[in-house]
Amino acid sequence: MNRQRVAVIGSTGQLGSDLVEVLRRDDVFDVMPLSHGECDSTRSEQVRDVLHSLCPNIVINCAAYVRVDDCEDHAREAFEVNAIGALNVAKTCGELSALCVYVSTDYVFDGTKAAPYVESDPPNPINVYGASKLAGEHLVRQAAARCLIVRTASLFGKTGARGKGGNFIETILAKARKGELLQVVDDIRISPTYTRDAAETLVNLMQEGTVGILHLVNEGGCSWYEFAKQTLDFVALPASISPVSSAVYLTRADRPKNSVLRSERFRVKLRSWQAALESYLTEKGHISRCRLSERLPNPASKERSD
Repeated sequence: MNRQRVAVIGSTGQLGSDLVEVLRRDDVFDVMPLSHGECDSTRSEQVRDVLHSLCPNIVINCAAYVRVDDCEDHAREAFEVNAIGALNVAKTCGELSALCVYVSTDYVFDGTKAAPYVESDPPNPINVYGASKLAGEHLVRQAAARCLIVRTASLFGKTGARGKGGNFIETILAKARKGELLQVVDDIRISPTYTRDAAETLVNLMQEGTVGILHLVNEGGCSWYEFAKQTLDFVALPASISPVSSAVYLTRADRPKNSVLRSERFRVKLRSWQAALESYLTEKGHISRCRLSERLPNPASKERSD
């Protein structure tokens, strides 16, 4: 079997680091991690030179400007990374006849739908971040002959989001251990997604030659309050936590009220967000491995219908 050469741009982030680890477990891949310093997606000549020197069969672009509120004040920078950077990568993938994998977001939707968003729903972003990522989707589809656009949501992983200074789970646990009063919004619904599960499923999809747009999230949805409450329950950490309206927290960027995603196209089904959260907490040492609950499904599973 011919080995696949896979370049991962943004390899030090939450999803990128897990992708590198998962890819290295399989003998069919030669993995080429590329940090921001090694391949800045906004520098077209550097992108072209680096990728042409590596000659990958697949390029996974995890690079992103992810600070949602900052995007409102720095729209040019957001579009340079999330849209023009995506175009630079996609163009070079087209030159190399490589599959271009672009990681997008739930924020391409406006959040007005009552049910989970599926791939066929029309995007309508309500903030600069979502608009920049949607522009990236369009440019990738225009420039790359073969592309896989993966929309994911509310990522949490062991590396943490460097652009955001960690992740929601660790922030909640740190505040709870300090005895701080926790007030968490309960009127915004999300699809919490474990980067390890997303990485493993994405690798499987690439091996199958999947192209197009795909929603890739752990199963189910919840509010930020429910996510925080479940985290504290798993850790058995007593804390004072109460639900509040998102109106309490004034932010520069509007957030969709409903960011829950589901896949209709490939019926990709990952384990529940609760099971994924418990695994994450165990991996991070917040709970003992012997306490892993048998009542929740453990392995990520994938169902596909033709």
